[in-house]
Amino acid sequence: MRKQIITIISDISGYEKEQFEEDSYLVADLGFDSIMMMDLYQTIRNTVGGVNLEGFSIQKLKSDITVNELFKLLDYEVKEPSNKVISLLSDFEEIRNFSTYYKQMKEKVPYFKQNQSVAKNVISIDDKKYINYSTYNYLGLNGQSDVASSAKQAIEQYGTSVSGSRLLCGEISLHGKLEKKIASFLAVDDALVQVSGHGTNINVITTIMRKGDLILHDSLAHNSIVQGAIFSGAKRKPFKHNDMKSLEKELSMLRGKYNRVMIVVEGIYSMDGDICNLPELIKIKKKFDAILMVDEAHSFGTIGDHGRGVASYYGISSEEIDIFMGTLSKSASSCGGYIAGSQDFIDYLRYNMGGFVFSCGISPANTAAALESIKVFEKSHDLIEKLAKNSFVFLEGCKKLGIDTGLSKDTPIIPWIIGNSSKTLLAYQLLYEQGINVMPIVYPAVKENESRLRFFMSTDHTVNEINHTLNAIDIVKKRLCIENK
Repeated sequence: MRKQIITIISDISGYEKEQFEEDSYLVADLGFDSIMMMDLYQTIRNTVGGVNLEGFSIQKLKSDITVNELFKLLDYEVKEPSNKVISLLSDFEEIRNFSTYYKQMKEKVPYFKQNQSVAKNVISIDDKKYINYSTYNYLGLNGQSDVASSAKQAIEQYGTSVSGSRLLCGEISLHGKLEKKIASFLAVDDALVQVSGHGTNINVITTIMRKGDLILHDSLAHNSIVQGAIFSGAKRKPFKHNDMKSLEKELSMLRGKYNRVMIVVEGIYSMDGDICNLPELIKIKKKFDAILMVDEAHSFGTIGDHGRGVASYYGISSEEIDIFMGTLSKSASSCGGYIAGSQDFIDYLRYNMGGFVFSCGISPANTAAALESIKVFEKSHDLIEKLAKNSFVFLEGCKKLGIDTGLSKDTPIIPWIIGNSSKTLLAYQLLYEQGINVMPIVYPAVKENESRLRFFMSTDHTVNEINHTLNAIDIVKKRLCIENK
């Protein structure tokens, strides 16, 4: 059994058997994340004999354990396999477990509130207005008159849908105009827009990476990056968040075993509000002959000259980055995603990326709204500066209150890390009662000790709104401290 387990760990981690010991920790030493743990659990459960599943559960793998501790977990006698046939969805274990949990928590769940107005610095919920920190409308362009007018004109000319794949009959002139604007704005050859930001990452990664390749991504990478890596068939390994030594260590151990290697990072990380170390990433990708892909979902339109993103923020030429990805649902006040880069690469995707070729083109209204939004912040001299000022004032105010804001710096994403799911939900409720809408992020979206409220700043937030929020945070913080005693 031990040899079989070692082989499974080797296959999932990408490390040779000789590269780890029995006292190696699965997370700290071998880089396992939650998805790799689930893969380990399912593989052992389905292929390894001699284990009692009552003594081995995914719950036991939630905390970091060593290889030897894993052996001990599996040191049980075999039970006869169940002959039960699972066919109905209601019999699926995960659905049944979630249904029980949801029924218990339904009244406490703060999500899926219905907005009654444009999601800006102030939002209307249940006929009451709240100061809003749960929108990606960083520059306040969603609802702006020129943007709305452009979308309406597009509908009048083209309708509400292009009604087909762009390859066959769904191409409109607005598509090309938006792609040329994105490309020129980022100083690259060309771009390609798609209907879904999440789908854009999956589509491009699965198109160019395959079995025999290696994808290394930041441990805090977005779900769409992780899913794209899994679906591609390539070996997937996370490296420690924004830790260039961890990335270089992984590449030193693994690079020679794989054909193509892709490094995927985010410009701004949406949970912590910090920025990738682009200068070091470029050095490492050149050293190990790797492709560098940067997801700019939250950095496009928020940092750099006029919002040109992370390359501009660092003063680095766009040519140093192989693949730019971004979404249109945030500063561009629309919906969808884009890939930008060299002409040859974009031409290849335009004819060979299944998620683009076999999907309806982005709608006329969304295309026009994104195009107009980019034109606005490309010309504006104060939108990005106002966003940066509001973000700085709020971040410094939180720090003065002794709030744990984690790694946030120079970005409009500022977390209040509370470190306990129950307290985080209580903090959310207390702030909501004071007219502040900020969403809680709790386990399993983050580790239990990293549970947080996540504030998205906007250009439109006023001094009074920021001050009122800081005062409310101070009150809630003291309340939480009292209850902790």
